[in-house]
Amino acid sequence: MSTSLPTTFPLSTDRLILRLHEPSDVAWLLSVYSRPDVATYLLDEPWTEEVARTKSAERLQRTGLDSPARALALIVEHEGAPVGEVLLWYTDHERGVAEIGWVLDPAHGGKGFASEAVGAVLDLAFSTPGMHRVAAQLDGRNTASARLAERVGMRHEAHLRQNWWSKGEWTDTVVFGLLASDRG
Repeated sequence: MSTSLPTTFPLSTDRLILRLHEPSDVAWLLSVYSRPDVATYLLDEPWTEEVARTKSAERLQRTGLDSPARALALIVEHEGAPVGEVLLWYTDHERGVAEIGWVLDPAHGGKGFASEAVGAVLDLAFSTPGMHRVAAQLDGRNTASARLAERVGMRHEAHLRQNWWSKGEWTDTVVFGLLASDRG
């Protein structure tokens, strides 16, 4: 499979700027990921300052599907301020299979920002030569993210019952997928 074409960042949508992480983003990451209501459906517990520094350092390395990390981490900005992030990473580079994930600051929910940002990253993913499939795996209780996946054209493919032990309880996983051929 050929590697992705280099992409110039930031990306722009009608209302948003999607840019690579910067060291100063650690404060925003902590402000969002330390919230129990945000962490509920994520794999991690609410972040501490130390976790935020570690995760921020990891995201600084995720500069593109053609980078050594084979991953992309983008901050979503509206009117110059971070409102969310979208991550995209290969799970099987050789076969063009990737996974996508997103988090939106709840203070900015209900405005369509997440759909706009995730749609832009899916466009980027499928402009990558050889990209075959992008999946999203969600906590089965996360109905807002499930609706978002459907809005951006992903198909509900699976509901795995109590397959993941998370934060002291069994949780369900729902899987959404989008194929290059789905996009016409």
